[in-house]
Amino acid sequence: MERENIKTPLTSHFTEICRDKNTSARRGVLHLARGDVETPVFMPVGTNAAVKALTTCDLKEIGFNLILSNTYHLYLRPGGEVIKNAGGLHRFMNWDRNILTDSGGFQIFSLSALRKITNEGALFQSHIDGSRHFLTPEKVVEVQALFGSDIQMQLDYCTPWGASRKDSEKALAITGQWLGRAKKTWEDEAERGYSGNLYSIVQGNFFPDLRKTSAQICAESGTPGIAIGGLSVGEPAELFAETLAYTAQALPEDKPRYVMGIGTPEYILTAIEHGIDMFDCVLLTREARNGRVYTRKGPFALKKAENTLDFSPIDKECGCKVCREYSRAYLRHLFKTKEILCSMLASYHNLYFINELVTNCRNAIKEGRFLQYKNEFLSAYREEENEQRT
Repeated sequence: MERENIKTPLTSHFTEICRDKNTSARRGVLHLARGDVETPVFMPVGTNAAVKALTTCDLKEIGFNLILSNTYHLYLRPGGEVIKNAGGLHRFMNWDRNILTDSGGFQIFSLSALRKITNEGALFQSHIDGSRHFLTPEKVVEVQALFGSDIQMQLDYCTPWGASRKDSEKALAITGQWLGRAKKTWEDEAERGYSGNLYSIVQGNFFPDLRKTSAQICAESGTPGIAIGGLSVGEPAELFAETLAYTAQALPEDKPRYVMGIGTPEYILTAIEHGIDMFDCVLLTREARNGRVYTRKGPFALKKAENTLDFSPIDKECGCKVCREYSRAYLRHLFKTKEILCSMLASYHNLYFINELVTNCRNAIKEGRFLQYKNEFLSAYREEENEQRT
């Protein structure tokens, strides 16, 4: 049987295995068509059907079973017809493991000067060639089903940090209406053989009552998973943590919870502490391309002169092939001479680093010591910062 035709029962999408004894952190499994995925899980972002500077073999070698691609970008280029003729997104990009596709709602939100939101959908101009497009919640589901996404997101209406209550209420209402239409279309696609899971998205900006209302709408919709949208959009870290905490508490416990667009160790650890199962971000690979790499003592810039004669690895405690085979001095040389190999090696290391962090979190949850692990990690991670303050 072709892997693309393997179906996962919609009623068994997520299994919780255990919880940490002192926090809401939990360990579980996502049951997906192309293999189970242990949670908490970080998803590398392959916006254009590629995780920048890495091959699919690299991603498998690191240990990823679930990556993210973006419907907005793939809809515009290369277009649904190309991906359909390739046999689906998995075959197009040579990735036989799971893919989550974002709906493109955030990208449309970012095009504030080039888009118009109505009850029917989102009218926008392409950032590539200026062509005009109209995406409805139904169309977005159909496109993602055509891609063969293992997890797809509903089209949502995101609002910026600082949006008024009136604008936030409007966005919440439209997102809720779009959810109902997306759910119906997803069910129709399932009748035609599509086996992917639909996730609803919580909005409501930073108004607690709106967030809780949106969470209830998502819970009552019965989608296999629920995402928390509209966070990490410029708000202070304290507000992020506060909003995340009460939103997560309002979500059903039998569904996987996904916070969109977070990638720093601090934010990921906060999310896991509050019972979040999934997260993604472009940060790790973007910073790698700019010569910034992560270590257990915090990130640093390869371009610094102090690395010129430093023949030690990026992180002496890291087991990745980059740290086993290359020095800081060599990587600095690659960065200064603008060799593409620097982006490749730094991206590999950064994704290995974050995957290992999340793997360690899963183990700590299993052993009932997540809070201890979190505190010990952050203490070491901020060591250089703390030393500079003294």
